Amino acid sequence: MKAVLMAAGLGTRLRPVTNRIPKCMVPIKGIPLLNWWLNHLENHGVTDALINLHYLPEVVISFVREYKGNIKISLVHEPKLLGSQGTLYANREFLKGSDHFLVIYADNLTDLNLTAFMKDHFQHPEIVGSMALFHASDPSRCGIVKLDDRQIVSQFEEKPAFPKSDLANAGVYIFNHRVWEWVQSEVPSDIGFHLMPKLIGKIFGYIHTGFFMDIGTTQSYQEAIEKWPYEGGKI
Repeated sequence: MKAVLMAAGLGTRLRPVTNRIPKCMVPIKGIPLLNWWLNHLENHGVTDALINLHYLPEVVISFVREYKGNIKISLVHEPKLLGSQGTLYANREFLKGSDHFLVIYADNLTDLNLTAFMKDHFQHPEIVGSMALFHASDPSRCGIVKLDDRQIVSQFEEKPAFPKSDLANAGVYIFNHRVWEWVQSEVPSDIGFHLMPKLIGKIFGYIHTGFFMDIGTTQSYQEAIEKWPYEGGKI
C-alpha cells in the first residue's frame, strides 16, 4: 500500500522549537517524528510514501538521504502551500492504480494499529474511505464526527464552537480509488474543511483508544515527550 504523509506545515505554534527544523522533524525520545511514522508504516506493510515539503525542506531532504528503512520515499516541494486536499490532488499520479491508499497528517503522534485499521476498512466495500477517530479532551479544536449504528460518519464539523460529540478526526485516512470523484483541484483546500463534508455517509469511523497527541504547541510537544511510552523508533 502507498501512503501520503502531510508534512509541509509551518509549525508556528511550536516556535522556538521549529525555528530551525520543520514540525515533522521534532525529536520524540531522540528520534524525529517523521522517523517514527516511516518505521510504523513499514511495520504495517506500506511500501511507498510521498512526503510534501514547504518549510525548511532541506532538513527533511537531508534526513531522507540518510534514512535506512525499506520504504521507497518520494519528496515533493510545495513553493506555495496547497492544503491537504490540494496536495492530494496534485499528487494523484503517485497514487494512480492504487485501489486503496493512506493519507496521514505527520504532525500527530499515535500508536494507531494500522493493520487493524486497514482490516476494518476492507470489511466495508460499500464505503469510499475510513477515518481514524479518538476521544478528544477539547473537541472544539478538532474535526468532530458523529457515527450511525454502522459506524458510518453521519455528521462532520471542523473545529465546531459547540461540539456535538468528542469523537475527533485523528488525521489518518484510508481512501479507495472512488474518492477521486470528490477530490477537487482548488488550492489551497483542506481535507477536513472541503472534502470530508462531501463524504458524509460514505466514510467508516474507526475508533482508536490508544495513544494520540497533536504535536501542535510547545505545551503538547512537551507532554508528548513525557507520555510517549515507546523507545528506539519502534511502536
